[in-house]
Amino acid sequence: MIEGAWRRFACAMTLFVCAASIGGARATPSVSDTPVKIGKPYTVRGATYRPADDPDYDEVGYASWYGEELSGARTANGERFLPGGITAAHRTLPLPSYVEITAIETGRTILVRINDRGPFTGGKLIDLSRGAAEQLSVDGRSRAPVRVRRVTPSAEERAMLRAGRSVAERPETSGEVLAALWDRLAETGISTQ
Repeated sequence: MIEGAWRRFACAMTLFVCAASIGGARATPSVSDTPVKIGKPYTVRGATYRPADDPDYDEVGYASWYGEELSGARTANGERFLPGGITAAHRTLPLPSYVEITAIETGRTILVRINDRGPFTGGKLIDLSRGAAEQLSVDGRSRAPVRVRRVTPSAEERAMLRAGRSVAERPETSGEVLAALWDRLAETGISTQ
């Protein structure tokens, strides 16, 4: 009788672990920073994108965000998309890579892990997960002016982002730097609407 109870317990624990790893709310997917994928040029909707390993990447443009509609889907580097994670999609940066994203309207800057490709519409520079958009306070809008700058964060920060958690915000950007970013954005010719 004890042996039968032990088997039922072991079976129940196995089912619990399997269920958690498949889709449980507390399951943390196993993600890695290796291998880094750059990829070949690709074409979407008539536009060709050329992925590149650009350590000095620093651009201004518009961010959009996406949420629950892709929950659990595979990202371009094979990870499961977690809407609450602090991740983003970019058309050409290596997967994964890390960027600081500054909301040009507020000066708030956060660290984000890029693990997907996109966006491919509306002249947008980057697509934020819902979690990243909430941390940056741009989740209530269809798009927001941003600066995207590639960085190399600490091992601790990378580990936190891989686990789906946010890291401390960067120092707020000065008004002088924000004015220069607005000028750079105007020079792109991308409409503010």
